Parts: sequence; structure tokens; C-alpha cells
Amino acid sequence: MKIFSYVIIVISLALIIFNFTKVDFDNPFEGNSTVALIGIVCGFCAIFLMLIYRMSKMVDEKTKDK
Repeated sequence: MKIFSYVIIVISLALIIFNFTKVDFDNPFEGNSTVALIGIVCGFCAIFLMLIYRMSKMVDEKTKDK
């Protein structure tokens, strides 16, 4: 699962970068820019969830050792 979480983080970073290139900074809330902004937010949410998951696994491993 450790490799899986890292793969998800890398894919999310790639999607954030891709969507960042699609944003029209003159009109960020019109047309495809809105979809790109939503994609950027979703990418950050996925990264945040994977980091929470990794932290919970580390806590779980430390409590099992005791």
C-alpha cells in the first residue's frame, strides 16, 4: 500500500500541473477554467487524503510495536 499511495500522489501532482496550464488567468471562473480549478482542488484533496492515510499507517505501526 505504501507504493500505491506514492503513485496516487504522483498522479495527483501531474493532474494539478496539467490543470494549472488550462486555467485562463484573465477569466478564471468562466468556461474550461472553472473545470481546471475544480481539478486542481481535487488534486490537492487527493494528496491531502493520501498524506493522512500515510500518517495513520505510521501511527498504527508504532502502536502495534508496543
